[in-house]
Amino acid sequence: MRYDDFRRSDDIDDRRDDSGGGGGGGIGLPIGGGGLGIGTLIVLGLVGWAFGIDPRVLIGGAEILKGGGQAPSYQSDRRQGSAKTGAPTDEMGSMISGILGEIDDRWSEVFKASGQTYTGPRIVLFRNATNGGRCGMAQAAMGPFYCPPEKEIFLDTGFFREIETRFHGCSGNACKFTAAYIIAHEAGHHVQNLLGILPRVTRLQQQAGSKAESNALQVKVELQADCLSGVWTNLEEKKRPGFLEAGDIDAALTTASAIGDDTLQRQATGRVVPDSFTHGSAAQRKHWFMTGYQQGTIQACNTFAAGAL
Repeated sequence: MRYDDFRRSDDIDDRRDDSGGGGGGGIGLPIGGGGLGIGTLIVLGLVGWAFGIDPRVLIGGAEILKGGGQAPSYQSDRRQGSAKTGAPTDEMGSMISGILGEIDDRWSEVFKASGQTYTGPRIVLFRNATNGGRCGMAQAAMGPFYCPPEKEIFLDTGFFREIETRFHGCSGNACKFTAAYIIAHEAGHHVQNLLGILPRVTRLQQQAGSKAESNALQVKVELQADCLSGVWTNLEEKKRPGFLEAGDIDAALTTASAIGDDTLQRQATGRVVPDSFTHGSAAQRKHWFMTGYQQGTIQACNTFAAGAL
């Protein structure tokens, strides 16, 4: 991926020099009624690496998605003494800032065309752990995630190395576009938030008759974010022909396959339980990214339509 001419965004909080503190330390994951078995936690930990909305939704319910309401048991003081704001100057930070700048520009154009105003998310860069405000403690093991009430994307940049070494989702220069795919997926959740999709899904989940039904709704949310990542790629390619290089799309598809629920469950437990999926299978994630990439419209990303999956 060529990104030298990307517009750098200043909507970055760089906490990577904060030594993994996190402002208020010792905050763990909430365990709901009756607790969760260690096997379940291992699976959820792996799913967390698949990136998406704050993984605590998988454990503690959908509280943090309620119209900006406070999530229980977490401090919301996000002051970071050594945090830096603005576009970072190191290679990794500059690339992320450039990706965010282009994502914001393309979605601003889409929203403007329909008479709406787009305000982009902030990205919080950190190492190990940091305070995630109303989404609680952000930890590296969660993978990247979007926090709806804060309108922020939390990202430990070490995750990109894990994609290459642990999940074998990319290699060499193609890993740069894999990073763009991941960040565009998180920004897809932000688009869903602005359009009111996330709050509506939360209400439906609260009314769901079973955990499997609630999980199925979450899968549709995640696959739509994959599709919206593909839409951004389509729009960016039209704006900057040649920004994609040989192997970039294949790397994104390989990553999507590596983080499919079926792949992760098989690695963690040796078996696949579709009713417990929260992000979609490898085939579904690849399909919806390509749908967005090939068609380039939000309308193409209706994962909630009957028979869409």
